[in-house]
Amino acid sequence: MPIQNHRWFLPSIHAEPELFEIYRSTHQFYQEVHSRVEHDRYCEWYAEVSEQNRRELEKMRGDVNLFGWFRRRSGD
Repeated sequence: MPIQNHRWFLPSIHAEPELFEIYRSTHQFYQEVHSRVEHDRYCEWYAEVSEQNRRELEKMRGDVNLFGWFRRRSGD
């Protein structure tokens, strides 16, 4: 069959400007949702690390201060 007898289907793209606006708005919405979720995850991680650091600091404050003990002893 010769190629001339075949009709190629090429959809005509006559997209309305409103469709592009809807697509752009939808894309921006999902980008905003994604960035807020990532920010919330970061805040949760930061709170966990901060609490862990506070616990470690309190534990360190209860430990014996060896450096201070040696400094006092060397002055005697």
